[in-house]
Amino acid sequence: MLVLDSGAVTKLARRDRQTAAVITVLRRDGLWPPAVPSVVVVESVTGDPGRDANTNRLLKTCDVITEVPESTARRAARLRFLAKTGSAVDALVVATAEPGGQVLTGDSGDLRAIAAPAEQVRVVDI
Repeated sequence: MLVLDSGAVTKLARRDRQTAAVITVLRRDGLWPPAVPSVVVVESVTGDPGRDANTNRLLKTCDVITEVPESTARRAARLRFLAKTGSAVDALVVATAEPGGQVLTGDSGDLRAIAAPAEQVRVVDI
């Protein structure tokens, strides 16, 4: 499973050749559509339809996860506690990718710390 954080959503929403190439590779590798927890949408959009047009277009191609099971929320809390860094949203992104998934991010710092105690979660910079 591939899970996007807000940095990855922002970068993938760009309409350029490089981004199109990345999405093509992800599709080829069976990693598209990615999962996007709905809390990531909060960090990715402004509420202005004009400004958000490209992001909204991208999100329509993703599996937006609208409900978080309590077990996933508790796992995210534990990962955040163990890492002693990062936001609740970052922790939820990593917990969603467990076990054995990948997180695509624009800023891997906190996510790598949160993923360290996670079950086989790989953090990849875009």
